[in-house]
Amino acid sequence: MIKFTKQQLAQLESKNITTDTILKQIERFKIGFPVVKLDRPAVVSDGILKLHNSDHSRYQRLYEERLDHLQILKFVPASGAATRMFKFLHEFLKDFDPCEDSINSFINKNRAQELFTFFIAIEKFPFYDEVMASLRTTYNEWHAKADREKKILFVKQMLEINGLNYGNMPKGLVPFHRYKDHNTTAFEEHLFEASIYASTNKQARLHFTIAEDFKDHFNAEFDRIEKIVESKTGTEFEIEFSHQKSSTDTIAVDYNNQPIVTETGDLFFRPSGHGALLMNLNELDADIIFIKNIDNVTVSSLEQEVGDYKKSLAGLLLTLQEQCFKYLRLIDENKVDEILKAEIEEFLMIQLSAVLPPDYKKYAREFQLEYLFNRLNRPLRVCGMVKNEGEPGGGPFWVYNQKGELSIEIIEGAQIDKSNTQQVAIVNKSTHFNPVDLVCAVRDYKGEKFNLLDFCDEQTGFITHKSRLGMDIKAQELPGLWNGGMAYWNSVFVEVPLITFNPVKTVNDLLKPAHQN
Repeated sequence: MIKFTKQQLAQLESKNITTDTILKQIERFKIGFPVVKLDRPAVVSDGILKLHNSDHSRYQRLYEERLDHLQILKFVPASGAATRMFKFLHEFLKDFDPCEDSINSFINKNRAQELFTFFIAIEKFPFYDEVMASLRTTYNEWHAKADREKKILFVKQMLEINGLNYGNMPKGLVPFHRYKDHNTTAFEEHLFEASIYASTNKQARLHFTIAEDFKDHFNAEFDRIEKIVESKTGTEFEIEFSHQKSSTDTIAVDYNNQPIVTETGDLFFRPSGHGALLMNLNELDADIIFIKNIDNVTVSSLEQEVGDYKKSLAGLLLTLQEQCFKYLRLIDENKVDEILKAEIEEFLMIQLSAVLPPDYKKYAREFQLEYLFNRLNRPLRVCGMVKNEGEPGGGPFWVYNQKGELSIEIIEGAQIDKSNTQQVAIVNKSTHFNPVDLVCAVRDYKGEKFNLLDFCDEQTGFITHKSRLGMDIKAQELPGLWNGGMAYWNSVFVEVPLITFNPVKTVNDLLKPAHQN
């Protein structure tokens, strides 16, 4: 039995975490999480819907016609730091020895293709002029310096705290795009994009989840750009911020499953992944909630096309929700005959990819209707899926949960049993990738908001292996927000074009056409 010190008990109280929760987490480290059981990949015509151009246009028009009567919210996970975006540049500064290497020899010796690309295309990055202006101000004899020294100083000035500090900033505040007379951050591009598909009556509401330490930075950025963006879009913006609650942090343990204690006697906690944001999302309410990651934006010339696809996903969502609500009311009012019951069953199976229980036909009629009601009465999401071109991350699959029920879900690589060759073979047959392109409806047929925590599969968390001060440790992540966090939602997967997916995982992604004017 673990004994907590008075200091640790006070720490738990301040984080609003119970000792019971800690003991359950430690037990989970011991027994592990059950691995996911894949049945098959979701593909077009088997779990993924492919819209014809006429359907795309029809759903887009339907959404536009109803837009001014809807409460719309855009939810943007934006707490990620830019550290990983500049990973190879941090490694360059750490490993490069100017006494031994030239830049070219370092690149060749380390096969540093990313570094080669960065320096070759350096003038095409949106921050190039800003970094150069800062360097010329800092170094009086800048023009006289050797090329190798200029390159090293450029990277340092860009990343380090004594320079522009991009390496320690949130990804959303790093310059992403260069226009004729200004640069824009991903944060700013999300505002422009929202004005296209997530504004009603010339007003747009956006909610960003951010690291608490950077709230002032985001507020300052909004103050700087607010009037400019409102003038260009004719839209007023209401911006909200929240951060991952410390109550969702999970304890870290050593390889003997003993809690890690810091040098000051506190228990060592880690953030529990984007699954923690389910708590943030659950506190929000709107008719429609768009979810999109902070780094998935484009230059302005492509925003309208991206916005049109968002509108069609929302139009499909409204169409499906309307049908769900109609059936729910009829069941509630006891107005369902056998013909209508068969229609509801077909709707669930064909439109919502639901799988009825194997013994469903043996249920008494009242229990069949009860099942249909509960199956319809869930949060609803329409998720864009792009063709898989090797991006890391999750994808759509048909999955058996711990109850033996088959459903379509978004599954992360960490949830899959890599030692099971059959499961790996299923993964290798997958055709589509999850770009985090979600449109969600979180209210029931009576207009009351669902408690989203009721629709999370707690069994789908996973254990990760990290290090602290040179020591190997284990940590836990909660079920992912769009993975196990939404496992029991009604889900519809729709193929969308690659133009809608333009993430910036590494700084060199800013050289791709979607980020260049």
